[in-house]
Amino acid sequence: MSLREQFGKDVLITGWGHSRFGKLTDETLESLIVQVAGEALAHAGLEPGEVDEVYIGQFNAGMMPLAFPSSLALQLSPDLLGVPATRVENACASGSAALQQGLKALLAGTARNVLVIGAEMMTPAGAEKVGAALLGADYDMAGQPSSAGFTALFAEVAKHYAKRYGAASGLSLPDALGSIAAKNHRNGVDNPYAQLRKDLGVEFCRTVSDKNPIVADPLRRTDCSPVSDGAAAVVLSLAPRAGAATLPVRLAGFGHANDFLPAERRDPTEFAGTRLSWERAFAMAGIGLEDLDFAEVHDCFTIAELVMYEVMGLTPAGQGTRAIEEGWVYKDGKLPVNVSGGLKAKGHPVGATGVSQHVLAAKQLTGTSGAMQLANPRRAAVQNMGGVGIANYVSILEAV
Repeated sequence: MSLREQFGKDVLITGWGHSRFGKLTDETLESLIVQVAGEALAHAGLEPGEVDEVYIGQFNAGMMPLAFPSSLALQLSPDLLGVPATRVENACASGSAALQQGLKALLAGTARNVLVIGAEMMTPAGAEKVGAALLGADYDMAGQPSSAGFTALFAEVAKHYAKRYGAASGLSLPDALGSIAAKNHRNGVDNPYAQLRKDLGVEFCRTVSDKNPIVADPLRRTDCSPVSDGAAAVVLSLAPRAGAATLPVRLAGFGHANDFLPAERRDPTEFAGTRLSWERAFAMAGIGLEDLDFAEVHDCFTIAELVMYEVMGLTPAGQGTRAIEEGWVYKDGKLPVNVSGGLKAKGHPVGATGVSQHVLAAKQLTGTSGAMQLANPRRAAVQNMGGVGIANYVSILEAV
């Protein structure tokens, strides 16, 4: 049963805005929020006074002193005075968590137009503070010293994967991860918002060197998404406006599932909660993987994208390397993955990521992606997660 059939109404993404991602020394959290909020409302053809609720996804966790940003969106216009605004936090999935809260407000009938913003300022905090903040999203490592930070947690996923499966195809795991990194760096060249817009090539990404050192074995620098500043916003509505800049995009289904927080209660390569979120989104939309034209997935590390090929059902468990070796996930493959460059090249300002993924999928589905554009895509999936597969969100989006 689709979302429309289940709830008797459509939920549409009617407008969007997106900042550059990177080290944004000329911006503040406030300026980024105001920028993308204004862009999204203008795109939707909506006046600020017509917004019924605001949700802001932000992780923070001590990366910046201001821990109460929900009313920053009101800086856009005095007409937003009195509009309910709520900050939503669910680690690296804070953006998608905010979006699903806005979606549920529309389905509950308490709003007709919701402004959803994802934003994060990370680079001013410095590496040590950022590392400690991110480790706060892990049950076992929160508050503990770690030279490799969150990279070490996904390096453990890669080690368990290699031990369990070895090389199911002709491509070794390190080479497969290098190919994923190279693919996403190449895709990022075409994304005007991306932090890293350089085609590094397969050999560079596969090879350990002074410029591409091991961060946490077996993950190299090119296997890790960068620390970023940035913001993105969408307007969710029950009906489009005549003054909107483009056609809307329909949310056909969504899934959310949490896994256990302690590592000892999770299989390190199964990502069971992530799998459930995919299954729930597919079931609500009434479709399967074969109905997708592309996917934007949470490649905080290249091993996360590889595991996602298996979790979403593109390959059986242990055979994810086939998807990259046989070209299935390239821009011209049967299921392009991370045409935007993903977190790997676009950047990963934590609270902004989930909203950014929805913006870039919506741009694809409305034919407004410029150099990134695929040929007439009609349906997409967005997958965003917090922690090592702990908080998991999947959305199915359709062209109208």
